[in-house]
Amino acid sequence: MPGSSRHAPKPRSAAAPQRGASPGGRTLKPVQTSPRGPVWGVGEVGGGPVDEGRIADVIGPVVAAAGMDLESVRVTAAGRRRLLRVVVDSDRGVSLDDAAAVSRELSAALDTVAVMGDFPYTLEVSSPGVDRPLTDRRHWRRAVGRLVRVTVTDAVGSGPVSGRIAAADADGVTLDVVDDPKARRRFPYAALGPGAVQVEFGHPPTELGATRDGH
Repeated sequence: MPGSSRHAPKPRSAAAPQRGASPGGRTLKPVQTSPRGPVWGVGEVGGGPVDEGRIADVIGPVVAAAGMDLESVRVTAAGRRRLLRVVVDSDRGVSLDDAAAVSRELSAALDTVAVMGDFPYTLEVSSPGVDRPLTDRRHWRRAVGRLVRVTVTDAVGSGPVSGRIAAADADGVTLDVVDDPKARRRFPYAALGPGAVQVEFGHPPTELGATRDGH
């Protein structure tokens, strides 16, 4: 897996508090994304408390320094280990080398702060998949050229619209509507629900904008 690394827990000093009693535990629900940004969860994983918000506070500046955006943080139990999944993105996409480089930086940052408890964990860094909903301005901007389906709400009502993203700026999105190739419609972000990128076959990469794997 690109940007994957394993970590053993640090030796606990005599004065350090005990953290988890059992390697079992409750798996956190997936992190959700809102128009205002990622939403972090708090719960029990691997027998100890895990605060995804605190993890994000630690690794967010590292991701930003690498010229990327932190899209989501999710911690789950994987046997006797924890799996820390970090999703990052940038305007240029995320290549395998990018993922590996930021993974090393995140590992170093996490080693300095005890946010993962006393259980060993695996760090996995990746880019968003095509199923990531478009909820932020930057998501729409990075998906220019992609075919999307989105629920649009305006003064008339609401309903689904399918179209190719022709442009996305600070104020809204321009779509070439599928039902009418000549129809180019402009929508403010406030009128758009989460956009769903449609999987297409037969389109060259140049027609779909920058790919998420950097190729």
